[in-house]
Amino acid sequence: MQKLNLPEYSFRIKSPEGKTLIFDSLRKKFVRLTPEEWVRQNFVQFLIAEKKYPASLIAVEAGVKVNNNPQRADLLVFDRAGKAALVAEFKAPEVKISQQTFDQIVRYNMQLKVPFLIVSNGLEHYCCRIVYEDNSYTFLPEIPDADTVTGV
Repeated sequence: MQKLNLPEYSFRIKSPEGKTLIFDSLRKKFVRLTPEEWVRQNFVQFLIAEKKYPASLIAVEAGVKVNNNPQRADLLVFDRAGKAALVAEFKAPEVKISQQTFDQIVRYNMQLKVPFLIVSNGLEHYCCRIVYEDNSYTFLPEIPDADTVTGV
């Protein structure tokens, strides 16, 4: 798979019947290894290993209702009280991060109302902090550590 703008991690990968699968340590099962899944798996490891997010506070493909339609957020991080604190949207490395990508995560966040949004294609990463009290947002220079997001 393509080298990403993240540290390198080792994964359990297998190819039964011509399908390549990667072991998802959060879902505890093998899933189809697509370019987007490659980004997600690497980013999850980055959050756990480098940014010290507890795996127990991370949910993959979490259900979100948008205009009463069920959707799936690529990744949610919860705080210690069990409230969603961060939502992330991942794209394949060849997909350019666009306004459409940001629109997608904002639609999820209209329901979730989390203070942190992340968009990444594995090569470019964007993180935004939303301050609801004054309806403002700030793009952060780096992905925040777990203690900033989860209170851990």
